[in-house]
Amino acid sequence: MDVYNSLISRRSVRRFLSKEVDQSKIKKILEGAAFAPSGHNIQPWHVYIVTGDKKKKITDEIINSIENGEAKNFKQEFDYYPTEWYEPYISRRRAVGFELYKLLGIAKDDYDARNKQMQENFHFFGAPVGMFITMDRRLAEGTFIDLGMFIQSILVGARGEGLHTCGQVAFTKFHTILSKELEFDENEMLVCGVSMGYEDEDAPENKLRVEKLKHDQFSTFID
Repeated sequence: MDVYNSLISRRSVRRFLSKEVDQSKIKKILEGAAFAPSGHNIQPWHVYIVTGDKKKKITDEIINSIENGEAKNFKQEFDYYPTEWYEPYISRRRAVGFELYKLLGIAKDDYDARNKQMQENFHFFGAPVGMFITMDRRLAEGTFIDLGMFIQSILVGARGEGLHTCGQVAFTKFHTILSKELEFDENEMLVCGVSMGYEDEDAPENKLRVEKLKHDQFSTFID
């Protein structure tokens, strides 16, 4: 797959097949992503790849914390979304949610079904591979730019290998659980989770197609 088609075919897949992913593909994706740019080449990322029993244990620990009420006391590692939304961002956000729940047949006021769907994040949407990307919390805010370019390289690289992904900031609320399970260094900050595998093309949630802006809607050419 050429780079352009890798870029435009990348999307957040929310249901994967159980088909295993060859570890050689994962290594190739990470080796390619390692060439992502970073300020002064500090390469401030670390990736934990989980499969099998470890992935299941992480799922069980997070779901248990939700069911026993412990998760209510957990805090996000950092602010990803604003405390107050503005246009045009709030309309774009709502459009994705409305369409996803419509495809799944979940009513607007069916909060139990919505919460259950939200918890699919922590089941990795059925993907056989989970990734967790961290950075050193002692670094500055600009490091998030480096991490963003690195994570995008993983997502696009996965398309080149015939795989799909879903980036998941939802995991960051459970950084204390993940820190324990994956034995983070004391200065590691969890930035993002990623589910990776082969798309279940028959799943209704994977019929979701979000509207992307055309280049002339967000760019200005100046002579």
